[in-house]
Amino acid sequence: MILAFGDSLTEGVGASADTSYPARLAALSGHTVVNAGVSGETTAEGLERLPAVLDETDPGLMILLLGGNDILRNGSPTEAKRNLSRMIEMALERGVQVLLVGVPEKSLFSRSAPFYQELAEQHGVVLMDGMVASLLKKPAYKSDQVHLNTAGYREMAGRIHARLAEEGALR
Repeated sequence: MILAFGDSLTEGVGASADTSYPARLAALSGHTVVNAGVSGETTAEGLERLPAVLDETDPGLMILLLGGNDILRNGSPTEAKRNLSRMIEMALERGVQVLLVGVPEKSLFSRSAPFYQELAEQHGVVLMDGMVASLLKKPAYKSDQVHLNTAGYREMAGRIHARLAEEGALR
């Protein structure tokens, strides 16, 4: 089982539930993908919620896409990094593989916030860096300034599926 844990980009805001990236990833992979996305959630709230979700789902893999709301609200990057680090540790301690998805900074030439690369290196987890930023640069993939539409989530799911297959995580 795959746990998709995150905020509105995981929940699928901007499209219908059956076209969210977790729903599309389930269709592509043939695996059960639990959509544990909560719109508006910060890393602090996600950290608080994660233990119960891990208990309920007992996943083999967690896709962690969180931090956008911290960035949009000008939250502390140090705190966001610390919260994400603890979430990765919780998963790894349970034997859950982690795919970390970088979230763009607030800037004209948006790219993933640097702490995502630091976290991937620190914990030895796979990072999808720049995917969200590249999707949000294409108007055809957006429902608004910070959310994708059906086409965007389809593309996201395809890219995540390809990366998971490349890493040998889909058996």
